[in-house]
Amino acid sequence: MLRRFAFLPLAGVLALMPAAIFGQSATFDISQNRTQVGTATFNVKATPSGYDSSSLVRINISGLNYQISKSEELDSADHLVHVVLSGIVNGEAVNVIGRPEAGRILLNISANGRSTTAHLDARPGAVMLPDFDPGALETLLILAAQQNNRDLWAIVPKQSGSIVPIQLATHADQQGTWEGNPITVHHLVATIAGQTIDLFSGTENQLLQAELPDQGFAIVRKGFVLTPPAKPAAPPPQTPQAPEGTDTEAVAALR
Repeated sequence: MLRRFAFLPLAGVLALMPAAIFGQSATFDISQNRTQVGTATFNVKATPSGYDSSSLVRINISGLNYQISKSEELDSADHLVHVVLSGIVNGEAVNVIGRPEAGRILLNISANGRSTTAHLDARPGAVMLPDFDPGALETLLILAAQQNNRDLWAIVPKQSGSIVPIQLATHADQQGTWEGNPITVHHLVATIAGQTIDLFSGTENQLLQAELPDQGFAIVRKGFVLTPPAKPAAPPPQTPQAPEGTDTEAVAALR
């Protein structure tokens, strides 16, 4: 996996150059029913003890003005050490701080003038999953490869906070292009709290595209084209719409 290459000697790095073309940072376009509605970025930096990861998401559509930033510290196995999530959802400030503590995951959520503290079951394969966060989805893909698609969990920073299992199903490989060059694309389908997400990745688990068919959203890495494109789940509405159930209580998890 690409993150593992950070401290390899030069000969090893050169041998793995085809995977490294994707880099440790990326920019994504976010669309709904093929109409662009926002952007997202993430960056991962190796540290002596693991990785520092940051994400930024901006969406502005009818019924949803959504901006979040996430910074998190991961250990060398991509397990959560500490995370800070800040954002504005329809004009309301949201802040979430999470970390493992005494065999639990402590989650402090502040939204709409109220604060909530949750003590969740600690799960090594847990990923903080705010809406539309490509960095979180790439971390999920890396953990899935390490754990054979098993024992994966989503930390949901909504209302009082929760942690829910993630089921992953492997589908047939597809094809795509990266900056005009043909590449093989892996396809996984994640089911989280009854909702599905189609995940398309490179051979080293780099997130290339995510499709939320129930809501018509797509998150596509700049420079990548899936061929043929994923089919839309429903006819596009006249105006892009916010996800069902969006509120300002907290940053909702990807559904």
